[in-house]
Amino acid sequence: MDGSENHGRGPTGATPEQIDVESYASLYSGHTKIARLHFIADHSNSRNLELEALRMALDEIRKGENTVLFKECVEKINGRLGPGYGLDQEWIDTVERRAAQRQEKLEMELNGYRTNLIKESIRMGYNDLGDFHYARGDLQQAFKCYVRTRDYCTTSKHIIAMCLNVILVSIELGHFVHVSNYVSKADQTPDVQDPVVLAKLKCAAGLAHLESKKYKLAARKFVDTNFELGSNYSDVIAPQDVATYGGLCALASFDRAELKSKVIDNINFRNFLELVPEVRELIHDFYASRYASCLGYLQKLKPNLLLDIHLYDHVETLYEQIRHKALIQYTNPFISVDLNTMASAFKTSVTGLEKELAALITENQIQARIDSHNKILYARHADQRNTTFQRVLQTGSDFQRETRAMLLRANLMRQDFVMKGNRKQP
Repeated sequence: MDGSENHGRGPTGATPEQIDVESYASLYSGHTKIARLHFIADHSNSRNLELEALRMALDEIRKGENTVLFKECVEKINGRLGPGYGLDQEWIDTVERRAAQRQEKLEMELNGYRTNLIKESIRMGYNDLGDFHYARGDLQQAFKCYVRTRDYCTTSKHIIAMCLNVILVSIELGHFVHVSNYVSKADQTPDVQDPVVLAKLKCAAGLAHLESKKYKLAARKFVDTNFELGSNYSDVIAPQDVATYGGLCALASFDRAELKSKVIDNINFRNFLELVPEVRELIHDFYASRYASCLGYLQKLKPNLLLDIHLYDHVETLYEQIRHKALIQYTNPFISVDLNTMASAFKTSVTGLEKELAALITENQIQARIDSHNKILYARHADQRNTTFQRVLQTGSDFQRETRAMLLRANLMRQDFVMKGNRKQP
């Protein structure tokens, strides 16, 4: 958790089967379900977990029309799951033949609509062709088709549908600049009042900010997501993810007041947190300064978070920032801190703690100095008190000097002891 561990392919030091793949996969649908299962298979150090994820992924792929992904999955399985999970050439040929016929039909219909200049039909034609390419796994073609519907949208509902389609494909392509652009376009569309649509846009924006490591902006989007989202966005994100992503980003970036008002006292976000009790408890522990318990929850969550397709690259950074905030929060109220006691609270060695604190002091995040011999941290804000006393004394001295000067002038004037300059006569 100090940012120095787990830089390999997957989590270490944890039970490989800790994640329940079946329960996890049931939260998602469509492409993201398959992508997340493949991610688990690629990043797990457990052979059993890898094969279970690949088995479920192949079962899901068979329900669709993506023959390229089917071949890739079979290649990854490499015969380890028996003949039932081998290369089914007959299934591939059937799907390819049916897909070719459907593509030809859709393209002919679209050309007919374009010839007749029927705006609504052209929009639907591009949309159907986009859906076809998306199902086949050709995301670039799907993206182009969905974007082309923009010129034929005549209502706010059409614009929102177009934006959501482009956002969906862009997330899968990893083009988060497009995600941000089309979220903004959807937000600016008049008459957008559907709470589920607004919640989807918040989640998409949150993922875009998370990807660009803007954790505070990501946290704000996730904690503002309406709980009515439910499982309506399962082809992108689950409600449990909203709680986890939002909770961790908030811990890493919010100050104490924001954490209280925007997370702990946020009734709407509290509903999301109820779905992931570990995240809820670690947030409460952090706010209540129960650091050993908080860090314990983080350590428990870590192996599964390292298997999350969106969080994997951010776990170490988020954990480091959360830990640093905890260290700062622990030292802030005290004039001096015993490093032995503090090390016990953070479940670490005194030497390791001293290095962490020294780094934070160097970065000017903690105003203190360390007595390495006696293992005591002395806060510099004790000097601020002395500075204040000195300032008060100086103010008093200035006041006395000015008062004496005023009394002297008054006495001189009363005694008519005033020097007047000689005026030149005209």
